[in-house]
Amino acid sequence: MSAVLFDVPGPKARVRHRGYAVAGVLAVAAIIGYIVYKFAEAGQFDAEIWEWILYEQIQLEIVDALLNTLRAFAAAAVLALAFGAVFAAARLSDHAFLRVPATLIVEFFRAVPLVVMIFFFHYGLALGAPFYSVVLGLTLYNGSVLAEVFRAGILSLPKGQSEAAYAIGMRKTQVMRLVLLPQALRAMLPAIISQLVVLLKDTALGFLITYEELLRYARYLGGIIEFDRPLIPITIVVGAMYILMCLALTGVAKWLEARNRRSKKTLAVDVTAETEEGVLTDGKPA
Repeated sequence: MSAVLFDVPGPKARVRHRGYAVAGVLAVAAIIGYIVYKFAEAGQFDAEIWEWILYEQIQLEIVDALLNTLRAFAAAAVLALAFGAVFAAARLSDHAFLRVPATLIVEFFRAVPLVVMIFFFHYGLALGAPFYSVVLGLTLYNGSVLAEVFRAGILSLPKGQSEAAYAIGMRKTQVMRLVLLPQALRAMLPAIISQLVVLLKDTALGFLITYEELLRYARYLGGIIEFDRPLIPITIVVGAMYILMCLALTGVAKWLEARNRRSKKTLAVDVTAETEEGVLTDGKPA
């Protein structure tokens, strides 16, 4: 018996693979242990350097910074998804006056570094509050990437989907909006969530233009002499918060995928039941 891409490993290969796995786990554990040891040796786990976390004012300020990060992420994520869907549809248009400008816009904003866009919007166009520059930069960059993700998802669908829609009299805009885009969204969900994770982490670039998000507050707090400059402790806390937010996004993606599978199974069962019922009804004597 063989799998799709490789032969099924035999007894010796399985033992060898287990050995590799154990060695890898031990190596990672050794690296983590060494890092923890060096931190402890440098006094990064001493109680005095963690006293800042006991102050209620600092706790509230960390929460405010977290909310600012989530606010920028939520606004940019919604706008980037809309931008990606619109420009993916435009790039697949039969009309050159839509397809060519959409291609140029997507390729341009994918090529320009995000930091350059944020600086341009904040210092060049002077949009005012740093929030707008951060959100606009995140929207254009990540929206352009998502446009390519959506386009790839649409092109990966069987042609029978669009042909069936055209056969019942739907226009191309209806086919794209009602048939192809929803299916592409489900098909490319892992790639979409991965890009949203990138978007979430890129909100940290807002500290470059004084946007009050997590990284900027961590840098501020880590430089306070009264707390013995707790840069490593606050970095650990902020890093853990980013990891939890990314894990929450992954959990949402898994929930949506499982929900999609359940809905497909339910639809298949309903269609089968209706078909069998129709066959039995037609088979009844007149």
